[in-house]
Amino acid sequence: MMKKILLFSAIVTGSLFFAQKAKIYENSNYSINVPDGWKSTNDSEIINIFPTSQIGAITISEYHDLALSKEEVKKFILALYHSQDQEDKVKDKRGQKGYTEYLYEHFDEKEKLFWITKVFQKDKNLYLVSINCGQKFWNGNYMTQFNETFNSFKIKK
Repeated sequence: MMKKILLFSAIVTGSLFFAQKAKIYENSNYSINVPDGWKSTNDSEIINIFPTSQIGAITISEYHDLALSKEEVKKFILALYHSQDQEDKVKDKRGQKGYTEYLYEHFDEKEKLFWITKVFQKDKNLYLVSINCGQKFWNGNYMTQFNETFNSFKIKK
């Protein structure tokens, strides 16, 4: 029993030691955790969060007073990537705080980039959050950091 307690304590301590520190980027509408050592920029209200190696980025943009149907949102997402995929490749579900969440994953063969996009839509408000990362970096630590950061996006309202 004592060995199990010590093993558990070692695992918890080790995970805390190796856990990524993060700061929070927030505005009046949302927040997202930014890993320690990553940069964030605000370019005309389009937020970019990226590692200093610049091998990819998370981009956040928000739109208000934009009345789009579910089908139009799906077409909009596919058009961002000039994708020939069918609309059913864009998954949707009811998400946090009454928002409809859309998820689309795309691999750009030409640029060798992975793209993962989430769109949150409620009434006329729409938040677009996407990851782009070079194929050769989409593994291990970078993939984990990108996904953890991406999944930390929270809408305040």
